Amino acid sequence: MNAPLPPTRRSDEIDLIALCGSLWAYKFLILGVTFFIVACSALYATLATPVYQVESVLRPIALKDLDGLNETKLMELSPAKALSQVGVALESYSVRLQFFRDNPELAAALRVGDEPLEQMLERLNRDGFTVLRPDLKKVPASSPFVGLRFLFPAGVDGVAIVNGLIEAAVQRERQRIQDDFNVLLANRLTRVERQIAVQRAAYDTSKEAKIAALLEADSLRTIQLTDELKALRQQLQVRRQNRIKQLNEAIQIAERLHISKPTTPSALGDNNREIQGSIFRTEVTNQQIPLYFMGVEALEAERSALIARQSDDFSEPRVSEIQKQLALLSHNREVEVLRGRANDELFLANLAALTEQRARLEHLSVDFSQLQLVQLDQSATEPSAPVRPRKMLIMALGLFLGLALGVGAALVAVVRRGQPIVREERALVLNYSS
Repeated sequence: MNAPLPPTRRSDEIDLIALCGSLWAYKFLILGVTFFIVACSALYATLATPVYQVESVLRPIALKDLDGLNETKLMELSPAKALSQVGVALESYSVRLQFFRDNPELAAALRVGDEPLEQMLERLNRDGFTVLRPDLKKVPASSPFVGLRFLFPAGVDGVAIVNGLIEAAVQRERQRIQDDFNVLLANRLTRVERQIAVQRAAYDTSKEAKIAALLEADSLRTIQLTDELKALRQQLQVRRQNRIKQLNEAIQIAERLHISKPTTPSALGDNNREIQGSIFRTEVTNQQIPLYFMGVEALEAERSALIARQSDDFSEPRVSEIQKQLALLSHNREVEVLRGRANDELFLANLAALTEQRARLEHLSVDFSQLQLVQLDQSATEPSAPVRPRKMLIMALGLFLGLALGVGAALVAVVRRGQPIVREERALVLNYSS
């Protein structure tokens, strides 16, 4: 009894031996595609415009280099702050634009056709310039620095552009610091002058007020003393007139009593008695003797003197005292001294400190042309080789891509011709008969 043929069963596994054999049949196709891709890569690497790279690095200067500026006490600048400000100037669009305007020969090599300068700069800012800074997230303890990297095609003086931009940024920042210093100095001088002017105005006002107060007090005192003197003289005149009247009455009484010489009441009573021997009379009385006992001669002499008197000032000491005070008030020496001051500034409060401050500000001098803001750690130099295109990498990628495309093309050809690349298996079936 004949056994039936075993059925075949198709497997999903690829037969590598069969695949390699099929691909080997298309080895010239694979080599041709690979050679073509490698040739194209070599042609691109040869014809592509080489791109070069230069960079310059700046680091902080020593603190002593900024001592001349900081000791002015008008502004304080640390090395780290100076480096940061120069970095900001390197990123400034206006600094770069002004640099290319000042150096048209450098910009001419970078322009494409009739490209405007602003458009060229935008392209360079996007693809050419890179400001270098430390990545504190990756290296927190790295020392601070600022750099400028520039990618440029052949025929462009990239070294001059980078070094020139560095110098322009430093000069721009130096000029900005100088302008700020001059403005601060002018403002400080203006403030000091304003304070001095205020001090002078306050002093002049206080001096005039003091002089006015002194003159007003003298004027008031003069008026009071003049009034007192006038009243006192009237009082003396009335007193003299009253005295004259008293003398007239006393003279009349003395004439009636026939008293021509000074006498006393007891002596007047003894005139009619005969007195024998020498008598010494002593009278003690607590009553004032009437005026007419002075006698007619004495009373008339006093009355004549009072009538002939031209002034009663000498009879009252207060008159001379008032006249002395009026004489003193006629010339206020304190007012004369205040008005006669040759240099009023010597008496201004805080003028010495303000004058010293003004003199210090007027003699402040900083040589900004010698002011260093950053240290040039690495200057841009001529590159030895371009950074693009990278020929070896392009050739390696071309070889890999050529092989991949060649193998792919060979696989397509194998599939189209229907060559088997999948393993077929036969299953053996045994039939048992009874």
